[in-house]
Amino acid sequence: MKSPIDRGQVVRRDPEAASMDSELPPFIAAPSDAPVYHGFPLLPQSRLDDFVFGLITEVQGDQPASWGDAFVVAPNGSRAGIVWQMGTGEAHEICSPDAGRWGVYGFYFQRPIRCDADLVAELQAVLPRIKAFYAEAAKRCPESVAPGPAL
Repeated sequence: MKSPIDRGQVVRRDPEAASMDSELPPFIAAPSDAPVYHGFPLLPQSRLDDFVFGLITEVQGDQPASWGDAFVVAPNGSRAGIVWQMGTGEAHEICSPDAGRWGVYGFYFQRPIRCDADLVAELQAVLPRIKAFYAEAAKRCPESVAPGPAL
């Protein structure tokens, strides 16, 4: 039997996102000027200190999600990825900052994620650490935090 982390996930699409190919979803056929994570929706209710989170993998379902993918948009529009899982551990860098993205970061959550509100609460709780990752990325790779599209 597969462990919860080995099971596939369903992505949540942004119905407003443009695709360059009507046969493909926007996150695969993004316009050339689109920011990273184009095609996945923002969660407007998650806005805190001018940071806002977006959702990649669906969290609604019969069972609580045991892991997933999200992203964060900084006040200037630059973005970073988030990989989360249930359990204990320290927040950590998964992918280094580069032009267009200020990294991908891993987080552990203690509470079950059954809906958007659960995920938003957990993401907002780790916002201080996300801000620290953002500040570190700005020093290590200034082009990673270049302003993105206005929200």
